[in-house]
Amino acid sequence: MITKDLNTEFWVISDTHLIADSLHDEGQAFSRMQKTSQGKDLYYQETALSAFMRMAQRKNPAAIIVTGDVTFNGERVSAERFAEIFKPLMKTKVLVLPGNHDIFDGWAREFRGKKQFYAGEISPMFWHSIFDKSYREATDEDNSSLAYSVQLNPQYFLLLADSNIYGREETTEAPHTRGMIGKEQLKWIEKQFRYAQEHNLRPILFMHHNLYAHNPAVNKGYVVDDAVELRRLCARYNVKLAFSGHIHAQNIMGPQGTTPTTEIVTSSFCSNDQGYGVVRVHSRHITYIRRNFDMTRYLTEKEKQDYTLVHFHKYLKDLQLGSISADMMQSELNKYHDDIDLVRAMGKLFGWMNYHFFNGHNHLKVSELNKIHASKAYKTLIAHHPEFRLYLETLYDTSDHTNLQVKIKY
Repeated sequence: MITKDLNTEFWVISDTHLIADSLHDEGQAFSRMQKTSQGKDLYYQETALSAFMRMAQRKNPAAIIVTGDVTFNGERVSAERFAEIFKPLMKTKVLVLPGNHDIFDGWAREFRGKKQFYAGEISPMFWHSIFDKSYREATDEDNSSLAYSVQLNPQYFLLLADSNIYGREETTEAPHTRGMIGKEQLKWIEKQFRYAQEHNLRPILFMHHNLYAHNPAVNKGYVVDDAVELRRLCARYNVKLAFSGHIHAQNIMGPQGTTPTTEIVTSSFCSNDQGYGVVRVHSRHITYIRRNFDMTRYLTEKEKQDYTLVHFHKYLKDLQLGSISADMMQSELNKYHDDIDLVRAMGKLFGWMNYHFFNGHNHLKVSELNKIHASKAYKTLIAHHPEFRLYLETLYDTSDHTNLQVKIKY
């Protein structure tokens, strides 16, 4: 048991995608990788995570839970560096889950000058060894995967599932995007839920892939393949709360059909606005609120001399908006080279719509959404890219629902 306190707090982060500083020289090859990394920051994550650790030292949550994609592309050195960064924490337990980029990822590389070189990959055995402090907290472990369970306090039971598909040896192939729990792990999960039921504990589920489809237009490869079976177990054992990552978007979905589970997807810590979740458990309810990490006050005096670090959210926003809109703008320039203002407007609109969705600030009044749909930029965008129409129509929400906080009652 992590704590005996009935009222306690833990934090959730996801998709940190850390590549250790020792694996690159900030040269041409690494710069090219940053430009194609879909808005993820690769340069400053050691600094950002170290600052986050210092905040935890000051505030002492009971635990920090990381729902996968700890590393950029499964570099063993990056996982070791992640564990080293959080090693100074004494009162806060760090519970780590692998993501689809962590175990036997054939894209693991280090970067020197203009060249890339193969980097050592992470086997399940190495993962278990690197994050030994996480597994030492386990009530039970699954023999068929890297899943484990942990009792948080006298009332709550944490089940950290392994939803990833990976082989048995190092590879040169791309990592699988899709995920699956599998028959053996499903049996183990049911055993954990039954244990929680028998001991009057309330289970909370964590995994990298999603239980529900959080975007009706884009969900292939994100929802676990055997979600139906997992949802059935959640219904049978009254699992009211689940956390996941993978889609890099902040999103909350309430109970679906006969499944009583509210699922919270945490946005990527290395992009957007450094989102993380603060979860407070009480005897009769759980509250969740999304916060964005302002690391300025946790930087060292030397780090505070770096303009980018002091204005880090602006840097992340520019990185994300630029990545989202760049390719689309380039294709439009070939058609509208005489109307650069229209191309810029299209790129800006496309970027902001995605940015709002990814950080969970995607609620608009109907009148504001109608203005967007009536704009020349939007009309031209969907006329030239009809494949984006359904996706763009799903990015904003005009209901009273929020993706930033929720209360779960027991």
